[in-house]
Amino acid sequence: MRKPADSRRRPTISIVGPGNLGTALGVALTATGYTVTGIAVRRKTARASALARQLKTRAVVMGKRPLDSDIVWITVPDDAIAAVARTLASSQDWRRKIVFHSSGALTSDELDTLRARGASVAAVHPMMTFVRDALPQMAGVSFALEGDPAAIRAARRIVENLGGRPFGITKQNKVLYHVFGSFASPLVIALMATLEEVAQAAGIRKADIKPVMTPLLWQTLRNYLKHDAETAFSGPLVRGDVATVRRHLRELQKLPHAREVYVALAKAAVKKLRVKKREPLKAELDQFN
Repeated sequence: MRKPADSRRRPTISIVGPGNLGTALGVALTATGYTVTGIAVRRKTARASALARQLKTRAVVMGKRPLDSDIVWITVPDDAIAAVARTLASSQDWRRKIVFHSSGALTSDELDTLRARGASVAAVHPMMTFVRDALPQMAGVSFALEGDPAAIRAARRIVENLGGRPFGITKQNKVLYHVFGSFASPLVIALMATLEEVAQAAGIRKADIKPVMTPLLWQTLRNYLKHDAETAFSGPLVRGDVATVRRHLRELQKLPHAREVYVALAKAAVKKLRVKKREPLKAELDQFN
């Protein structure tokens, strides 16, 4: 049965920080029927003005005038969140206001300055990658929620209206939760950068790397998503092919950084996954500490 639409009035929202995340959220919120009443910035830029025009709102300098919205959503980098909260604190009355930040690693306590002035606050983090010139869909995205009850209730309704999946997380688990996300995206890209280095050393033209690797990468991901890590794991480690691993390591002397990555991942595989000749493989890899 289709879930009935939420008939309650949707709160107005201001976004603080028109970066990659703020842009994606602003576009998604507007498309879902929310009114974005302002884009708050440290200083006006062409990018902020363009986003404001796209969302049919205005760009304002934070702290200079009140943010006329029910919810203020702070989407600046982690290191700036507490400072932004302090800048905003004296700009208006925060009683009955709700404030979010979207750090994956930091808790709602980064907004204590606003909480002390009467705001209900929460950390609302989408488990998604945000890069320039890409606007990911929010449908199906999981959002980790932590903070004050009223802010959590408001965040849950917004996430559900966006088509996302809200779930609660404790303060003490936030950093490891963020590490989990790092393994799923930025560290995967770091691995891809290393892959490209090895491919070029093997004489594969840069333009050919993606065509050569795409079928393998897609099938590996499909195998993992359909089954599990154990089922998706293949190659010389599974077979216990110690001689091949030794040849890999010998050739990777030419690429010391890539060898470090190979050894770290191979050690993780030998420890966590089903492999043949575990002890000989471990001995081969343990030469590189």
